[in-house]
Amino acid sequence: MATAEQIKALVKSHFGDSQDRFFSVVLQIAAHEALQGHASLANDLREIVNAEKRKKGPRVIPFPQDLRGLVLTDDPFESMAMLVISEPLTQRLGRIVHEYRQQDRLKSHGLKHRRKILLIGPSGTGKTMTARVIAHELNLQLHTVQVDRLVTKFMGETGAKLRQIFDLIQMENGVYLFDEFDAIGGERSLDNDVGEMRRVLNSFLQFIEQDVSDSLIFAATNTPELLDRALFRRFDDVLYYDKPNEEERLILIKNTLGLFINKNFAKKQVLKESEGLSQAELVAACRDSLKNAILAGTNKVTVSKLLISINERKEACQQTWR
Repeated sequence: MATAEQIKALVKSHFGDSQDRFFSVVLQIAAHEALQGHASLANDLREIVNAEKRKKGPRVIPFPQDLRGLVLTDDPFESMAMLVISEPLTQRLGRIVHEYRQQDRLKSHGLKHRRKILLIGPSGTGKTMTARVIAHELNLQLHTVQVDRLVTKFMGETGAKLRQIFDLIQMENGVYLFDEFDAIGGERSLDNDVGEMRRVLNSFLQFIEQDVSDSLIFAATNTPELLDRALFRRFDDVLYYDKPNEEERLILIKNTLGLFINKNFAKKQVLKESEGLSQAELVAACRDSLKNAILAGTNKVTVSKLLISINERKEACQQTWR
């Protein structure tokens, strides 16, 4: 049964013509019903909302004109099973999901669920994917903040834009991802820093510390050495990502190729050659070989063809790193 506050919120969002807020409240009711053991009703409510969202597809939050394009909203479909990372990291993400689902229980004891998470690791290792998976698992929308555009396009006004974004975090429950976070999280003592960027960082530190919403905030970076040390204290959890080991690479290959993989797959050579590739790079190589097989009219990906795709990706990465 919906609470009195939820019913009032539904009515207000309806007459205020705020569909996103309406969806958010319905999902909160669904979560509440699930906790009460009414799984069937909870699933029905989620399906109704998801069906309506799918009709509209990804969209940009209707900010004022000067903020449009800075926050992109999506309804992710990726499940936890699609995220190939280490077991300890998987368990820590599971803890985030569990605490969110049990937040009322934690609040009754004066505690808050962990919701401010810093993601650190090389490009393509699953940081952005993590935000998508968490959003899907919790039936929340993913709001991606385009940090690089926020800084470069609105120099001098960035603090004000950040305030509006954190106002949104308070009003619209969801998962918020600050990607390429080092664009605003740089060390304040760096010699090449400017006064404006120091003010931006100070504003972010203030906003994230004062934020008491139920939304989940993720910040992702592949250059942690550039981050200001004060940032780390503002996050409830810091998760470190790495390139996949042999076992993880094999899972990625099998998941991507599916029925196109040979039964007598010579995995030893492929795993050796694919060492050093990120999850995203390896998946891209597998998809390249998959497309080649389909266009060639065959139903299997040979090891030789897969190795060609893998080496092409490795060469591309080496060119980028130079």
